Amino acid sequence: MPSTQHSLAVAEIKSDTLIMKDGTLRAVLMVSSINFALKTEDEQSAIVGSYVSFLNSLEYPLQIIVQSRKLNIKPYLEKLAVKEREQNNDLLRTQIADYRSFVAELVSLGNIMSKNFFIVVPYDPLSNKKRSFWSRLGELLNPAITVRLKEDRFQKRKHDLDMRVRIAESGLRSMGLEVAQLDTQSLIELVYNTFNPDLALAEPLPSLNQIQVEK
Repeated sequence: MPSTQHSLAVAEIKSDTLIMKDGTLRAVLMVSSINFALKTEDEQSAIVGSYVSFLNSLEYPLQIIVQSRKLNIKPYLEKLAVKEREQNNDLLRTQIADYRSFVAELVSLGNIMSKNFFIVVPYDPLSNKKRSFWSRLGELLNPAITVRLKEDRFQKRKHDLDMRVRIAESGLRSMGLEVAQLDTQSLIELVYNTFNPDLALAEPLPSLNQIQVEK
């Protein structure tokens, strides 16, 4: 039976980049949110104006993803348990234990969700206007590039993708948003958590140097 990996559109994840099976690249930015309703009218107008300017400056599409997930409180509770065991003061140890029980019960009673906001920045060499028509057509007719990119071709495409990322970051920050590009480890975790939401709560993904990649 084919594995889940064969059903994914992602061929490879490296150098903070998603390499798709069709040869295109993706970078993912995690973006903060704004409580628009609490802003003054002038602030709201400024934010809307910055957003319009940002959209008008784009020459390529962006994908906006809002991901809602049940809050995984387990790592926090485990840290509290360690602090409780290390605490020499009996009163503080009791207070930590009571607080840990309170948090665990609170989460179990309510369906507490966390929201994350992502911007996906794509790069498609076939739509790169800087390249000649014949160069783009040659890649379209060459199926060998659809699985794995040679290193030199990957670096050229990543350079163009990085330029798009810098432009997107600048536009988003002009609206007062905080932006961080996901690194390789974070991208792997994002893909894993997206396609295994229930399993991710019970079995968190280990760090990158502990993952054995099947080739």
